[in-house]
Amino acid sequence: MKFAIYGENVTINDKMREKIENRLSDLNKYVVIDEAQSAKVTVKINGGPLKVEVNVPSKIGLLRSEVVHEDFSTAIDLAIDKLEDQIRRQKGRLSRRHKDSLAENFVQEVDESEDTPVRTKTVYAEEMVLDDAIMHMEMLSHSFFIYKDIDSEKIAVVYKRNDGGYGLIEVSE
Repeated sequence: MKFAIYGENVTINDKMREKIENRLSDLNKYVVIDEAQSAKVTVKINGGPLKVEVNVPSKIGLLRSEVVHEDFSTAIDLAIDKLEDQIRRQKGRLSRRHKDSLAENFVQEVDESEDTPVRTKTVYAEEMVLDDAIMHMEMLSHSFFIYKDIDSEKIAVVYKRNDGGYGLIEVSE
């Protein structure tokens, strides 16, 4: 795996770089990470505690963590621990096929919000099955995920419900 390590308002020295590379290399024992891809680590200080953001592209999706802490070494350790936890959760999720329990949590109606979006983002809806969409949503730590369902060939949105389940919004034409 390649490493892209950036510092904003902080200089990344050799010891810090070595710590980051060693800790990120440990992820190879959990998941296959493409050698051509670069793990991106950003260390920021903006007038407060240190903020570490880690993005690692892998075969199962993008692994992402963000930690705010006073100590650099602790922040890196906590960020990698979060990534390892994401990987463990997704591996467990893959072993449990829960499509039947998801069917009970589907939403029949969608409330439209009248709020104007503050920020606009364009996404590419990849073709995948529902379980893969849930896995990608969890890996990104998002509350929803937009994808194109392989079976119906329609755009769909899977999201986390407040009761801990999942919901699915399918687009009809």
